[in-house]
Amino acid sequence: MLQKTYKIGEIASLTGLKPFVLRYWETEFPQLVPVRTQKGQRAYTKEHLALVNTIKTLLYEEKLTIDGARRRLADSGRDAGVLRQVYEELTAIRRMLDV
Repeated sequence: MLQKTYKIGEIASLTGLKPFVLRYWETEFPQLVPVRTQKGQRAYTKEHLALVNTIKTLLYEEKLTIDGARRRLADSGRDAGVLRQVYEELTAIRRMLDV
């Protein structure tokens, strides 16, 4: 099943940002890399939309700098990996106790 994609104008409308801001953020945030169509147009997914909203919150509401927002996103990715590992270990312990 193909995932729904959005053009840069649609993402701009949904987030209230200008397309040039989205293009700039693509250069500043390595996590934000939209897929390119055969014609070279940017195709954003729902995950990209969520990331754009997160970046917008970090920059506009939390008043972080771009560097600070970049670090926060990188830290949250590492935290998610650690949480996933802890969850898997706890699940394994639960299975051992249930036996």
